Amino acid sequence: MRNRSVICCIYMIVLVADDLEVNRKLLKTLLAADGYDVIEASNGTDALEILQGANGPIVGLIDWEMPEMEGVEVCRQTRAIADAPPIYLILLTVRDSKQDIVTGLQAGANDYITKPFDKTELLARVGIGKQMVTLQESLTKHVDELKEALLNVKQLGGLLPICSYCKKIRDDQNYWQQVESYVGKHSEAKFSHSICPQCYEDIIKPQMVQLGVDPDEQLPSNAAP
Repeated sequence: MRNRSVICCIYMIVLVADDLEVNRKLLKTLLAADGYDVIEASNGTDALEILQGANGPIVGLIDWEMPEMEGVEVCRQTRAIADAPPIYLILLTVRDSKQDIVTGLQAGANDYITKPFDKTELLARVGIGKQMVTLQESLTKHVDELKEALLNVKQLGGLLPICSYCKKIRDDQNYWQQVESYVGKHSEAKFSHSICPQCYEDIIKPQMVQLGVDPDEQLPSNAAP
């Protein structure tokens, strides 16, 4: 049995799951010539393990009738995988009744191709699968980036306990920090210190007078009168 492993490649991966070697070789040759990286599985259990180990987009060509686990069950269990990467499943089978098609789609297959298949049609359907998983991966990435951005925005939200006298802020660990220290840790804001007009009049000027300094002649360059 194939060991469960992480699947990664710079090309789009296509899993060919079929118990007949001649069918796998035919599909592999066809897909490889079209630029796909092909992985083979000869039974349903191996196919499921490959899909479970995937950490990137993957298209699966899954035969319905395989030993150990049928293709519809592979589809069903694949869809139950938590946090699975984008996976597009195509059932490939001789079964062509409407009920079989419905059963396959309800099991989690995205598409359904009957044998014998047309090579051009098969490549076109795999191409659609590639577009779908690529788009899904891109959307997932953008959603994650948006969630992270919103989290950063919300970091300074809510009720912030602040001391009425020294204006320190109490964080989640019950530590009191200077406002600039707290804000600096929770945002990308940078601080430059100055003196507001009110503090200049109420604090700085009286101190300068006590020191015998004329405030009007010694106005600090960073004061804001």
